[in-house]
This record gives sequence, C-alpha cells and structure tokens, in this order.
Amino acid sequence: MPVLGITGGIATGKSTFVRAFLGRLPARLFDADACARDLLENDSEVRERLHETFGLNRPNVEPGAERAWLREVVFSDAAKRRQLEAILHPVIRERWVVQARECAVAGGWFCVDIPLLFETGAESYFDRIIVVACSGERQRARLREDRGLDESMSEKIIASQLDLGLKITKADHLIWNDSTISNLEGQTALLATYLSARYG
Repeated sequence: MPVLGITGGIATGKSTFVRAFLGRLPARLFDADACARDLLENDSEVRERLHETFGLNRPNVEPGAERAWLREVVFSDAAKRRQLEAILHPVIRERWVVQARECAVAGGWFCVDIPLLFETGAESYFDRIIVVACSGERQRARLREDRGLDESMSEKIIASQLDLGLKITKADHLIWNDSTISNLEGQTALLATYLSARYG
C-alpha cells in the first residue's frame, strides 16, 4: 500500500481535504502540524531546547498564546525560523517515518499531512504527493477571516513557504480548493477512486 504525502500552503484548505479524503480511503494519518504542537507543549527535551534558543519558558501562559508569541518571533526573523525548524523537523520526520514503516508491514494505507513537504526535501519518502492549492486572494482572505491574522503576519508566513505554483509543478495530484465544499468533495472522490484502482 502507498505512502501518500499531502501538502499545500497555509490556508489552502488542506485539513478540509484530509477529512474528506480519509472518509473515502482506509488510511492511517500522521498530522505534522499536530505533532509540532504536541512537541512544543509536552516534549520536555524539545521545550528545553526552545528555552535555550528562544527563552521559551512561560509556565503561566496559555499554549495558544505561547504559540502566537513564538510565531511572531520566528516569522520576523528567518534565522530564528531555521533554528526552530532544526529543532522540530528531525523529530517530526522520525515519528512519521516509523509509523509509515509500521503501516507498510501491516499492509495499510498511510497519509502524512505535511505542510513543508517540499521545503524539508521529503519527496523521496512518498509514493504519491497531493498538493491542495487555491488562489492567492482566497488564501489571504482565509488567513484574515478564518484565522484572524493581520496582513503583515500573513505575508510573512506565505513568504516562508515554497511558492504554491512551484509546489503544483512538483505534485502527482492537484486539488484546487478555490470554490465550494461540494466541489472539493467531488475532486476528492475522483482522486480516491483513482488511487483505489491503482493500488487496490
């Protein structure tokens, strides 16, 4: 059974696609963003390294506020962002690679929802790569309206990621999520049918 990589840009609707996709294929999912949040909040070794690197040791602050503070720090300084990535990415990759191997032994489908798939050079780990994309206008509107990010932070985050157009050229499959939920679900159904036929 294949290992599928699902990626895209921030606010392109990747999570909505993943939910629809897993409703059609019996796949195990690894969510890289969820893993990162867990590491930031609960992993003592990671938190120690964050404390050493960023002075992150705020026991009386809500996790969401702490993440917002760290986001402001790393997206305002590319060097600090690379420091954070150097702490998190190897641990995240180790976790999903182990799970992918376990799934391969069991003979099941395995999906990795990984926003920075291309940025971290992970292409060779996947049998098929799916990119979920939308127009820049829609992406920015979602960041503003759904996530409450101001224009400055939205642009910093978008600029930190590989250009969506380039991601599309590297993908095996494209989901264009610029319209309605029913349109997305229709594309998802077609892709699931294709992959089921290809891999059985």
